[in-house]
Amino acid sequence: MSEPTVPVSFEVYRFDPATDTQPRYQRYTLDLSPHTPVLTALLRIRAELDPSLSLRYSCRSAICGSCAMQINSKSRLACETHVGPEMERHGRIVVEPMRNQPVLRDLVVDQAPFWREYNGIEPHLKLDPAHPMPEGRPTSMSPEEVERFKETPRCIACAACYSACPAVEADSSFPGPMALAKLYRFVVDPRDQAHQDRLVRIQPNGLWLCLRCHLCTEACPKDVRPSERIRDLKEMAIQVQGATERGSRHAVGFKDNLVDRGVLNEMKLVRQTYGMVGMLSQVGQGLKIMRKKREIMHKPRAIQNVEEVQKIYEALDTKEASR
Repeated sequence: MSEPTVPVSFEVYRFDPATDTQPRYQRYTLDLSPHTPVLTALLRIRAELDPSLSLRYSCRSAICGSCAMQINSKSRLACETHVGPEMERHGRIVVEPMRNQPVLRDLVVDQAPFWREYNGIEPHLKLDPAHPMPEGRPTSMSPEEVERFKETPRCIACAACYSACPAVEADSSFPGPMALAKLYRFVVDPRDQAHQDRLVRIQPNGLWLCLRCHLCTEACPKDVRPSERIRDLKEMAIQVQGATERGSRHAVGFKDNLVDRGVLNEMKLVRQTYGMVGMLSQVGQGLKIMRKKREIMHKPRAIQNVEEVQKIYEALDTKEASR
């Protein structure tokens, strides 16, 4: 027995640089079962209604990552996004190309920026020439060593996280969630001999530009959780070389403030983040804040039972040291 169908309205982003000066949206309507993947619907549109529609796809099984696009403003795989739930939530399905990458035509984007950042982290094992891997034999790892990879081997490089990332949109020097998650994968690999150098290089080169919004983790179709791996990289980078630039100094200063009194000393935090010389660049902003918030000039009192806060951080530091 065939599944009942419902009318599904699509608004698809269209742009052909050979003929268009501005992008436009074209509406299509199909009768589809609620379990129809958006990708299947787009292929029907191309086959039955408009052969000029351009999109990228391959396996249709959520393995290759080729069909990543924006569906109702969320970065996701079209092959595993069903039309029924989207129609229930939004009453229509708006399909657009991924963000943060130039549009080549319709739903096809130029992924050169994404792959440039990926290649920049040198995603391959760097071995010690004095201790090469045994030829023809596997190199074993303990279950505990394998566990440190977390979910990173699941990544299919679909770029959904890169598309969803506001830090990429705001600053092109941010490597992006996938590149940093892949970097983490090599940093924790016991066979890699360059983990310290990797951490030293990444700390001043975009690591601390992450906004901690977790949109990359929300977008990831494979539950890689790149935002958590970026957090781990930050902690490891500080352990290797200390807080060497503004983002890491701010994080360490924030923690020191809470451990000391359980509340922020905002003047002290600015000094810890920017240094005495760097504070001069913040004088104008500081004066504006002081006019509206005079209490910022006073050293805050420690909160009641601040020792409980200190015990929490002590426990966290002990747990981290044992990893």
